[in-house]
Amino acid sequence: MHLKLAGPLFILLLFGVVVSAVAQEPDQVTLADLAAAHPHTTRFAGRGVPVGAGGNGGSTSGASTNSSTIPGVDTIPSFSKSFRAFGYDPSGNPNHQWFYTMVGQAPDDGGTTTFNAPVIPVSIDLRNYDGSPRYVNGHRLYYDATQYVRPVLKSPVFRNHRYDSSERPTQFADAIQRAEFGESAEDEWHNLLSPSVKTPRVMTLIRGTYRFALNSDGTCCLFVLVDINTFGNELFPPTYPVDTSTVIGAAELAGDMTTQDITTLLFPNTFLYFNNDPTQCCVLGYHSFDIEPGTPANGNLLRFYVMNYSSWISPGLYGAAFEDVTALSHEMAEIFNDPFVAYDGVHGITPWWLSPNGNCQDNLEVGDAVEGLPNATYPIRMNGYTYHPQNVALLPWFEFQKHPHSIHGAYSYPDVTVLTALSPVEKAGCAP
Repeated sequence: MHLKLAGPLFILLLFGVVVSAVAQEPDQVTLADLAAAHPHTTRFAGRGVPVGAGGNGGSTSGASTNSSTIPGVDTIPSFSKSFRAFGYDPSGNPNHQWFYTMVGQAPDDGGTTTFNAPVIPVSIDLRNYDGSPRYVNGHRLYYDATQYVRPVLKSPVFRNHRYDSSERPTQFADAIQRAEFGESAEDEWHNLLSPSVKTPRVMTLIRGTYRFALNSDGTCCLFVLVDINTFGNELFPPTYPVDTSTVIGAAELAGDMTTQDITTLLFPNTFLYFNNDPTQCCVLGYHSFDIEPGTPANGNLLRFYVMNYSSWISPGLYGAAFEDVTALSHEMAEIFNDPFVAYDGVHGITPWWLSPNGNCQDNLEVGDAVEGLPNATYPIRMNGYTYHPQNVALLPWFEFQKHPHSIHGAYSYPDVTVLTALSPVEKAGCAP
């Protein structure tokens, strides 16, 4: 398996979390264990993939375009541009020119690009140490993801809503991308998702690699915590040729997930922890891509399968500001802005920035600069439900533009009041 994980990772750190003393099972947790959660993000290096270094900080001017997909790679359409800003590269050297790649066609080219957007629900099957099905108080520990497909498909991620960045109703990620290019975007320039529900998959986990919380009636589950390394091993194909032993491998072989898709792997309240330690929790989603060798059928071009893992977040787990499609909207906005996760160490690397939420990064991870702030989400009422997609930072904020070219001269969207000032110029790692 070859993969690259992104900084889009939606994380919540649990400080001082312990397994409840009244839990019926040693690895059973409760809602109280999430009470100290605080939203954050992180970034991971990929397995078997050259990982690009981080970025820089500065003040912007100029832009040049180079509209193309990645040469020699079979993947989704994309375009590349550059901007100028003073900053420091990952090694601490001064730099002035930066590059990025986004999905679709360049905004000044106009036109609409529609992406196949498979939604693959992935249920969680919690097993005993010996691999047999696990029961607690007579209830099997099996968490069905398909129950969340319908509300996700009816959300602003996939359904049209009215935003002032578009003359007609459009989808959330498209509205953001149009907002960051402002008047330079042609009226008919759009990048849209065409969702389709694919074969449900199951991730089977062995006891010791997960924790679980039960519903009030004793059924599975209120939420599940999973070791992040185990999760990645069960998600991505470990070898080539791929087989059906992993979720992505099975989906690729079935044709449910192709190189021309932006795929969502939808999980049911499934959050990840680090270092085999549930107190170092929780990742709610990330965007990435699986890299596989080419075949004669595609001219032996390297294959990039763009995807995101996103958890549905039920109301009440992390407060009103983080629920339903917050993670999915975060990851999809970041896919639009950096679909290949700075894979070459150049495209998607930005000047180092320090956001109001304390994140210090050097990449075009537009959700990371906003998550966790008091007004991080943008409630949208549609289809009988109030959804909570996340506000994100716009490109001019990463370009350190003093006079942004974005809609309303904004640094964030849809709520333009979330970010009202630039980051200070930062050295590598935000060192003093």
